[in-house]
Amino acid sequence: MLGWAVTFLIIALVAAVFGFGGIAAASAGIAKVLFFLFLVMCVIFFILAGGAEECPN
Repeated sequence: MLGWAVTFLIIALVAAVFGFGGIAAASAGIAKVLFFLFLVMCVIFFILAGGAEECPN
């Protein structure tokens, strides 16, 4: 998911350089949403994994 966020960020930067304002804004918005979604999922997984006990051998 972080890869998708970076991809949309690059699309937004390229579109901004060429002057496509609407495409740049939309791509930047998608990249921002995906990045924050990735962060939330990452924190949730760290919390869940921190509470897990190790299996005995």
